Amino acid sequence: MRGSVTDPTSTPGTRRLRRTAVPLASVALLLPLLGATPAHTATNSATNSAASATNRLQQAFATAAADYHVPQSVLLAVSYLQSRWDRHAGAPSVTGGYGPMHLTDARTALATAEHFAEGTEDARGDSARASLHPTAEAPGTAVPDRLRTLPKAAELTGIPADRLRTDPAANVAGGAALLAAAQKELGEPPSADPAEWYGAVARFSGADDRATAAAYADDVYDVLRTGEERVTDDGQLVTLAAQPRLTADTAQLERAGLGTLPSDGTECPRSVSCESVPAPYAEFGNDDYGNHDLGDRPASQRIKYIVIHDTEGAWDGVMKLIQDPTYVSWSYTIRSTDGLIAQHVKAKDVAWHAGNWDVNARSIGIEHEGFLAEPDAWYTEAMYRSSARLVRYLARTYDIPLDRQHILGHDNVPGPTTSTIPGMHTDPGPYWDWRHYFQLLGHPFRRTGGKHSAVVTVLPDYASNQPVYTGCTTRGEPCAAHGSSEVRLYTDHDVTAPLVKDIGLKKDPTDGVNDLSSRVSSGQQYALADHWGDWTAIWYLGQKAWFHNPRKEPAAVPAAGLVLTPRAGLASIPVYGRAYPEKEAYPAGVPAQSVLPLPYTIPAGQRYVVGDVMPGEYYYAVTFTTDSHRVVVGQDLYYEIQYGHRIAFVRAADVTLEGSAG
Repeated sequence: MRGSVTDPTSTPGTRRLRRTAVPLASVALLLPLLGATPAHTATNSATNSAASATNRLQQAFATAAADYHVPQSVLLAVSYLQSRWDRHAGAPSVTGGYGPMHLTDARTALATAEHFAEGTEDARGDSARASLHPTAEAPGTAVPDRLRTLPKAAELTGIPADRLRTDPAANVAGGAALLAAAQKELGEPPSADPAEWYGAVARFSGADDRATAAAYADDVYDVLRTGEERVTDDGQLVTLAAQPRLTADTAQLERAGLGTLPSDGTECPRSVSCESVPAPYAEFGNDDYGNHDLGDRPASQRIKYIVIHDTEGAWDGVMKLIQDPTYVSWSYTIRSTDGLIAQHVKAKDVAWHAGNWDVNARSIGIEHEGFLAEPDAWYTEAMYRSSARLVRYLARTYDIPLDRQHILGHDNVPGPTTSTIPGMHTDPGPYWDWRHYFQLLGHPFRRTGGKHSAVVTVLPDYASNQPVYTGCTTRGEPCAAHGSSEVRLYTDHDVTAPLVKDIGLKKDPTDGVNDLSSRVSSGQQYALADHWGDWTAIWYLGQKAWFHNPRKEPAAVPAAGLVLTPRAGLASIPVYGRAYPEKEAYPAGVPAQSVLPLPYTIPAGQRYVVGDVMPGEYYYAVTFTTDSHRVVVGQDLYYEIQYGHRIAFVRAADVTLEGSAG
């Protein structure tokens, strides 16, 4: 929203098989769950002190499981779905969740929260209408129970709240106590069988309704069946052995006392929990209306893009904003704590979300509860997985390719005109884990080109790739060190060289967290321009841009694909922010929209990766009644390209296509 309130063998977060560490981890997994000695006896103290530095967290799960009579595998699987076992240096998630178990303490977390949203874009982005800049603010709301699990864990364990927030072992114990309490409330015994904990896991989600709780529990049991192994953000090796034949006692959910979501025709896959919170299509004021436009997609116009946003606000306030007809709109919102999805605008209709009317008319927008400028305000695995299931469903339904040319961040959407470029939004930002997200989509980024390929896919290791950004909590001050999906670009093969400049932003480039001048992101593809030692150059914004790309820790891999270059005889060609039809295509009653280039060009000899081809289209929808609405389709064809950090469009008549080597 911003401004409005893979290679599985190398990516942290995937199942790495490190055979030398497995025996030690397996010993922890085999510890007895029932009748174990209390954690704080001399025996356990000796065990803890003997554990290796990289095995402390695994031992903490074993100890907490024994203390609270919870199967260790269940405790590990719940924690994986919450945090992927990371501790995030004790910093809270976007909903005030702390530590590996994501124990929530929203009052404490949000009391010190400060956010710097940037961008002045008109979310509708239709130059046929007046600019839309709503000023609504998210109202304050009471803190629900799902955001106050840490104080409850403190009551159950006697462990001080500040220790639950900062000490991973204490945090795991708090999570075990909550699971044990949920099992007891359901009237179930503290069984050693993981199959007997389905209801407690569902209750642990904090969801108020049965469908969301069940979707969460199903994910936990999927993790139990597949197993996981990874090294956490503080170097801890954690292993969960697979139990492929495990079944769960799902009947326990009937006794969990949860409500039901209404059956209201939401457009979601069955594997997620989805509710309808409709965005209003309503007239107000002086011949004005909001907050989206009715359409007939895909019959009238193909849906080509899915745009990923973050909310810059908490769930309850955002749900109030979307129901304000004077505000803007988007298609879905996903909750961080449990992955609940709310649908607001039907796919056939056009939401006002991306700041570019051409992209809006061809896209679906998905908001994720979160904040761009807080590197440690982390997203839960539950939200990533729920989002990935939704995107897979939408991609399958509307035939949208699962790649970075079609699954866009809001920060990849181009300004439709020159004047709009500086105000375009920058979410979900450098801390969204695109590499992990595409693994969950089932389309991991990987090497697809040969040694002499003319194209690269940007693919840094998220955890170890930690470029310095500023302005997260204090303008101009460095952000906390954190993994990132993005790689910085320089004008020469030297980190002391100036950063690449984006002339459309009309300012010098900086390392600000919202400054996209000189950044590329995981999964984006660019044409090679040059090599120098451990440095690689790409064509970017009409210039040669360099990034550090050492062989031992590559930031990009060779790729195959189509590129384009200016047609022979042309010194340069224009670049556009929207693919609109030629003037002659407009029927009577529909004013022709200008086809003006952005302040960028592609000089002769440069090459850019092709993402898609499409006819010029314009959806005319400026009135509340739909009788005058028209989709205008032209004869001119456009290619979508990866031009800078954002995509752009060029006329097919201006270019020649080439296949990349490999």
